[in-house]
Amino acid sequence: MTPTTMIKTNGISKTVITTQGQLQILKPISFEVKAGESIAIVGASGSGKSTLLSLLAGLDEVSEGEIYIDGQAMQNMDEEQRAQLRGAKVGFIFQSFMLVQSLTALENIMLPAEIAGHDDAKKRALNILELVGLDHRASHYPNQLSGGEQQRVAIARAFISEPKILFADEPTGNLDATNSDKIEKLLFELNQNSNTTLVLVTHDPVLAGKCQRQLHMQAGELTEVFSNTPIEQAARQVG
Repeated sequence: MTPTTMIKTNGISKTVITTQGQLQILKPISFEVKAGESIAIVGASGSGKSTLLSLLAGLDEVSEGEIYIDGQAMQNMDEEQRAQLRGAKVGFIFQSFMLVQSLTALENIMLPAEIAGHDDAKKRALNILELVGLDHRASHYPNQLSGGEQQRVAIARAFISEPKILFADEPTGNLDATNSDKIEKLLFELNQNSNTTLVLVTHDPVLAGKCQRQLHMQAGELTEVFSNTPIEQAARQVG
């Protein structure tokens, strides 16, 4: 069966107004992502990759162009409608974790499910907390957790609503090598076991290389797209 197109963009761009006039952060970009794919968006700082991720996740609005998430036209939505779409289909992992400091690990994970009106929010949260190996830390607050543990809580929170798409902005950027390995393994296990489409921004070539495809950004442009299949990797090395 042919995979469903989960993300489709047609000529999306982003322009902001500065004191010097208009500044185009993203030039027109078009690409598609299939359901269950893992995609890395890579590029130097300031290349526009985090802006692109925010547009795809509906956290920001495009200046021009079209974004379709699971067939739904995001450019035709207002903020409330985009929020509903995110709640139904999207999980987002921030580099800085963005946990609520006054809530325990369990309560942080429960939050999206409670907002969505799930009666079994606590049961779901306990199950996924065990899945990420932190069931023994359920009652701990963020300031009582290590960076790696906080990121695992953030991943669990993103997955509690079983999103069709998971966006991650530098998910291992603030972690040491040991915790980075754990987070990478967890992300790809959840991606494969749940058939969740994974789109991440990273500076890490090793992490990018584990994704099925890479989108290379430079100065607001999508300059290169290539697959990470063994055959194509070998061809690039020969070339």
